[in-house]
Amino acid sequence: MKKSYLLLHIAVFFAGFTGIFGKLIDLNEVALVWYRVLFSSIILYAGLKILGVKKLDSFKDKMVIVRVGILLMIHWIFFYASVKYANVSVAVVCYCLTSFFTALFAPVINKVRININQILLSMLTLAGISLIFHFDSTYQLGIILGVISSSFSALYTIYNEKIVHFYDSKLINYYQLGGGTIFLAAVLPFAYLLFPDQSFFPSLSDTLYLILFAVFCTIGLYVLFAEVLKVLSAFTVNLTFNLEPVYAIGLAFLIFDEAREVNASFYWGLGLVFLSVLLQAISSLRRG
Repeated sequence: MKKSYLLLHIAVFFAGFTGIFGKLIDLNEVALVWYRVLFSSIILYAGLKILGVKKLDSFKDKMVIVRVGILLMIHWIFFYASVKYANVSVAVVCYCLTSFFTALFAPVINKVRININQILLSMLTLAGISLIFHFDSTYQLGIILGVISSSFSALYTIYNEKIVHFYDSKLINYYQLGGGTIFLAAVLPFAYLLFPDQSFFPSLSDTLYLILFAVFCTIGLYVLFAEVLKVLSAFTVNLTFNLEPVYAIGLAFLIFDEAREVNASFYWGLGLVFLSVLLQAISSLRRG
């Protein structure tokens, strides 16, 4: 159990950089995600070859994994759209609503009773997001996109929790990323019909960022993510990921000087989000 929590917090640390890369890379959200999964798929394919990991033979099994991966692709597109239309700080705080949507969706999907404690803890996060939503009208579209992103993140985590016990985590990531590459290749033409002035080809610096992004914040992050879901619940994982803003906001303040873009209501909202994480940690320790 201790090893799983350690791996989870390493994954959260990697996750703290995802919004930073989204801001640094000068591509629209669909192209950014497509290059991210393309590079990740190539690197992961080479890694599986070197390790001699046997791929799945069943087409049905592959499709089960790919369908879950498409939820992840949609989550990423809306997340990076939130970064582009607001900023890193706002996008990562909106991501914290994943635990709220998990508490709502998981009982319906898994056909179990709603956990009232999870709902109450998540309401603190929802209250924090509400405060942030009103701090600047120019960021409201970014916040809406971030909320949509968190709902798909919750769905991804719930369904991924169902498959991690049956497949190797490296294979899960390989088929999810490979399937995501094909799915996004079909979406890209429509994205550029809507936004014809957007650049499609990455610059040299963007290419370097995308490679680092693929290695640490995609392959490394989601292999760890799949591993900890074998031991810890989807709700615990998602609520722990609420610590991502600690890293992401600190980096955004340092690199992009985003501290100038937020006011007191943002910090009050962020405080409520952190309080929900603290209370969940206390609750978990009492149960453990």
